[in-house]
Amino acid sequence: METTLETGFKNLFEKNQINIWTIGNTGARNPLRLPGIFSIYTQSQSYGHLANSKENQARLTHDLSLHGLATYSDKISTAAIIARKFRYVFEKFGFIYPEKNKKLGNKLPGPADTITPLGKTFLAAETLDAQQECYLRGLITPIETLGDSSFFSPLLWTIKVLLALEKRTGSCDLNYIEFVTCVQTTSPNYDIDKIINMILSIRDLRKNAVNKKKFDKTTKETVAKYYDKKIHNFDDYGDLNIRYLVCTGILKRAGRGITIVSEYKDIAKELIKGVTSTDSYMDLVVQHCNGAKLPQDNLQTAIKLMKNYQNALKSNNVKYSIPPLSLNTVKNVNTIISSLKSALSKFNEDQYALKQKDEWFEIYNYMLCLIKNNGHKRIIGDDKYVQVPTSEAASYLEWTTWRSFLAIDHILNQPYEARGFKIDQDYLPVGTAPGNGPDLFFEFKNFAIVIEVTMSTNSRQEAMEGEPVRRHVADYVEKYSDKPVIGIFIANKIDSNTAETFRVGIWYAKNDKRLTLKIVPFTLTQFAEYFKYMFENNKATPEQVVQLFKECLRAKDGKYASEWKQAINNIVQEEINS
Repeated sequence: METTLETGFKNLFEKNQINIWTIGNTGARNPLRLPGIFSIYTQSQSYGHLANSKENQARLTHDLSLHGLATYSDKISTAAIIARKFRYVFEKFGFIYPEKNKKLGNKLPGPADTITPLGKTFLAAETLDAQQECYLRGLITPIETLGDSSFFSPLLWTIKVLLALEKRTGSCDLNYIEFVTCVQTTSPNYDIDKIINMILSIRDLRKNAVNKKKFDKTTKETVAKYYDKKIHNFDDYGDLNIRYLVCTGILKRAGRGITIVSEYKDIAKELIKGVTSTDSYMDLVVQHCNGAKLPQDNLQTAIKLMKNYQNALKSNNVKYSIPPLSLNTVKNVNTIISSLKSALSKFNEDQYALKQKDEWFEIYNYMLCLIKNNGHKRIIGDDKYVQVPTSEAASYLEWTTWRSFLAIDHILNQPYEARGFKIDQDYLPVGTAPGNGPDLFFEFKNFAIVIEVTMSTNSRQEAMEGEPVRRHVADYVEKYSDKPVIGIFIANKIDSNTAETFRVGIWYAKNDKRLTLKIVPFTLTQFAEYFKYMFENNKATPEQVVQLFKECLRAKDGKYASEWKQAINNIVQEEINS
């Protein structure tokens, strides 16, 4: 006898073999890293010469590896694969002209692999907001094959499903399991009412499931009967697709799933009018490379979007100011929108910061992921897990440490002032902090803390971190003469040469003023376990952290670096076990 799931999926897919669409490439999982990668490509000797040349492809991978954006292999064929994955993503967004393919024939809209008009706009985009607009323009053009002479946009198809879901339920929030089984597996060739029915059926069944993890597994196994490839693709492509969908700024995460950014609802409704197209493929590719038009390119629509942001700020009682510009051009209105979005973003980040004390267990588990650094998931609840992609470990270490001090609370500076790295609209890290300042800085009432973190563990650690860490701490020592400034250094393993540099702790300012710096190195394991100890024992205060710091700092007297490291570990363990 068929189960409800089997009947539902049979009704949805019986006439079609599932074809999971993908926007990006599993070898380039984070689209928000593309600005740096694309910039290097346009300056590389490989620029415009990637087609059919493994040597040029490998050269690009080598160039990226010098900036920590790829892992280079001496084997040319392996290095070439990495570059081809990035090239594929550039083309998906319309940032470079495509190479010859069956759909284009011998006609090309521009020299293969060279930068397009949209690519030039992306290259010049300096803010996340501007970059997201480029991602959006690149993904709304319907260039994915739908039929013999029709095409669709996976982004707009997703938005159409979300809006249809909202019409039925009052909310466009879509759960992860619903997305991977009912959205990325379908297209405008499917009956959207059947899709919504299946989503709601899964939702009801899952709500009553005792073991949701087991239910999700069963759901994927059931739908996989209509899929002739590996079942893990549902998750691999699902995670990838969600990352690329939300990078456009019109969608955001809702738990593990996705939803439409409320201020963009009107824009979304306009966009889905173009979810499919029967235009010639060449015309669509040209549109793709030039950057598709957006509804807010129209003055009245842009003004409507501006008012949506004003209303959002007013409803949250957020004071704001806007540039003194007239509303007679789209450019002026979009400048005002950017200002309003920035104000709303800062307010939302403040609210996010306030929630961190309740998220301490999740933060702790992110630390455990970083300690292992194997890319595996850690299940922390019936319907929740944490995971750190190994390629993004450095940025996640900064982000996790930032969240840990937001959880400890009582900082005087704003959350967005405390971090050196950028975050996206879901508060996830976008790269690491630049080298011209500390990774993190937290000001408290009676002291300030400069924090530097690294995933480096070998003998190069001191060479890479010793000078900049001391310089950054010294800068704040001179700036904050009215309160003590301490430095905390965190790494999975502390090299003894690094510990020795901090044990001596001397820095000479530009006027040759000798500064004695207070810097203590902790392993991530030590910091993680002490963080957990503080929250489990209701001791999570900045004063508690400073007390531990002072004890560890005093322990350096009369000791060599290796002895000091052991003393720090003993002190941490004694505190935890007391």
